Amino acid sequence: MAEIQEFDQALIQGYLENLGVSVVERMLDLYIQQSAIYLQEIEQAIATESQDDWQESCHKMKGAAASFGLMNIHAFMADIEKSTLPWAEKDQLIEQASELNVEAIESFKAWLAKVS
Repeated sequence: MAEIQEFDQALIQGYLENLGVSVVERMLDLYIQQSAIYLQEIEQAIATESQDDWQESCHKMKGAAASFGLMNIHAFMADIEKSTLPWAEKDQLIEQASELNVEAIESFKAWLAKVS
């Protein structure tokens, strides 16, 4: 995968200017909650070997990441959303997605602390 900007600073800067830090922090909290739900749904799709559920849950996670400007996780989810790899390999992909998500959230928090 090509190197992707970690997160869309222009988008988030716009959110900060228009909504304020406290709203952006609440948005981040909501993203953290939702992404955990989506990752659980993806893991359930793996457990039941449901391609439809896999694609739907990956798509939701991709959209959530995009709306919050988390470009790395968005790009990763876009890459795997329609994957037809064996389920064991998909399980490894979701481990990677979880790690990327944690990294993106921590990076975002560090950036937000600097700019606010």
